[in-house]
Amino acid sequence: MALNPFFLQGSSSEQRLVQSLINEQLRMYGVDVIYIPGKFVNKKTVIQEIQSSRFDDNYAIEAYINTYDGYGGAGDILTKFGMSLRDELLITISKERFEDFISPFLMGSDTDEIELSSRPREGDLIYFPLGQRLFEVKFVEHEQPFYQLGKLYVYELKCELFEYEDEVLDTGIEEVDRELEEIGFITTLKMVSLGSTATANAIVRTGYVRQIFLNNDGYDYTTAPVVAIGTAPPGIGHTDATAVAITTTKGGVSSVQRILFSNAGIGYSGTEPTISFISHVVGSGATAVTIGAGAAATCSIESQSYGVISIVVNEGGTGYSTNPVITIAGPIGSGSTARAETRINSSGAVSSILIIDPGSGYDLNSPPSITISNPETLSGIGTYQFNEIIVGERSKLRARVKSWDSDDGTLKVSFVGASSTQPTFYPGETIIGQESGATFSVKSYNDNDIYDKYSQNDEIEEEADLILDFSESNPFGTY
Repeated sequence: MALNPFFLQGSSSEQRLVQSLINEQLRMYGVDVIYIPGKFVNKKTVIQEIQSSRFDDNYAIEAYINTYDGYGGAGDILTKFGMSLRDELLITISKERFEDFISPFLMGSDTDEIELSSRPREGDLIYFPLGQRLFEVKFVEHEQPFYQLGKLYVYELKCELFEYEDEVLDTGIEEVDRELEEIGFITTLKMVSLGSTATANAIVRTGYVRQIFLNNDGYDYTTAPVVAIGTAPPGIGHTDATAVAITTTKGGVSSVQRILFSNAGIGYSGTEPTISFISHVVGSGATAVTIGAGAAATCSIESQSYGVISIVVNEGGTGYSTNPVITIAGPIGSGSTARAETRINSSGAVSSILIIDPGSGYDLNSPPSITISNPETLSGIGTYQFNEIIVGERSKLRARVKSWDSDDGTLKVSFVGASSTQPTFYPGETIIGQESGATFSVKSYNDNDIYDKYSQNDEIEEEADLILDFSESNPFGTY
């Protein structure tokens, strides 16, 4: 039989009254919590696995604490990995308040980041200010109480203490974001707060190789060949010239582009020395492969005038991320100015200087002055901000700031966007804060997490190798 038509079983006005009473009760007896929706940063589509999430919004909403006599769950448990905190929180929020004040903002977000905006979602976070703790929503119960007057009025959120798994928390509320400051995989950059300029001295002599003429640039030089220059005639102080080949690839062909002197030599006279190229050989015997062939060159010598035959690095400097420009003073009177190029090492210091042209007309007793350009940042500026993105100027790696200690130049970062081609920051490169504009140079980079006391993967692997060595053909036996 049909229901009694003289009883409405819940009119819209009655439903609105119940909803208003519930809202009023939550404002009177509830507490303000922060609802933090998660956004999907990277998701695998095969099994719908969320690889990483970002929490960068926050919404205040009143909630009633159902577990008013304390946290629920299993509590604190001592395990072999330390203390396991398994507190749970059960809260009730107004369905109407969520749909009116939170859902409209979520609906305006990218659907790839937020797939469901009409109700609270499992995986979102709740910040409980009374306990100053983050909880993760594990289940949303939307049918309790069960259809009073034919309608649902609240959401009951069953939450567990949040366990960090490389999520990005950047809500803009400092007390919330700082919850994860010391949690997660953290790597360390030691920054150079004051860069220094490299210095060098020129060596001037006569009887040097004046110029090398590249007659044939060859082919298939995927590895630079060794440049062999004929020896100088015997004599006191005579020095053989040495040089390096610089290769290039154009149109799929790798060839010798130019030749630079590491030392132009001393005591050459008469006949010009021979120039030959020694290609690298990979393999041996029948499988040996020669890398590159066909390059040929000749040279000229200078036996009367004086030129810059080599440049000695006195101080390599610090803070270089690219090869600095070197300027050599010209000779007094007639002659030509020497030219050179610098090379830096992985520590951001000038390690060597190669001669492009030794020049001529210099005074033996008055070597020319050498000027090397300053590093990109002579002195660090600014203050890196918590959670901001930093970018390596040379490596283009991106990371997120965990903390910055300006006193000892320690920058802790996480989420380093490494790749197979460039896994780490370059020593000497400039690190720029995208929000603060802070700029410092890298002195060293430690990509191990030295702050997590449970981060012992290397030790575990080394101990395991003492038990089973899988480099052996049979790690389980002696044969």
